[in-house]
Amino acid sequence: MLVLGLYGSPRKGGNTDQLLDKALEGSAAEGAQTKRIYARRVKVAGCLECGGCGKTGVCVQKDDMVDIYPLLEEAGAIIMAAPVFFYSPPAQIKAIIDRGQACWAMRLLTKTREQRKTYNSGMGYLIATGATKGKKLFDCTKLVARYFYDALDMDYAGELLVRGVEKKTDISQVPEAMDAAYKMGMRAAMGQKSDFLLF
Repeated sequence: MLVLGLYGSPRKGGNTDQLLDKALEGSAAEGAQTKRIYARRVKVAGCLECGGCGKTGVCVQKDDMVDIYPLLEEAGAIIMAAPVFFYSPPAQIKAIIDRGQACWAMRLLTKTREQRKTYNSGMGYLIATGATKGKKLFDCTKLVARYFYDALDMDYAGELLVRGVEKKTDISQVPEAMDAAYKMGMRAAMGQKSDFLLF
């Protein structure tokens, strides 16, 4: 089982990085293979909405997504972690998400409408943090994650949302969130649904 970590923050070592590190630690403890993609390190252009993938399920652009697509397909579980920027994920990870359109196109080409009601490629999880404590802080990010995993033919299987963290050290003040991330990683490695938690 491969558990893939998608690091969505442009800031190295920030709160979502630390939470995802802990989650993958939990996955490794359960014997899973883990791999990491750092959105801030890759060169991924936005979707062109050219329709090219609609015919083949393959994106026409040749950038770092060429190496990312096989990992998305191989992973039995994906844990995406991202801070909230203006009520949605940062541009770096959003580019990867938008290029998931090719995965959705492949799903349309290979599965009927009825078959698309079920998910056969594993489970996807979300870790998100935000500096404020607004009631709707995570609404958009959760929807983005849910439909990204839908495109990948994955069940949306858990979320860990932490409010009121901004400085890199803030997450250390929420040890229960770190514990929850570790447990999420363990469950991802076992192919199990995780909790839906808000701190």
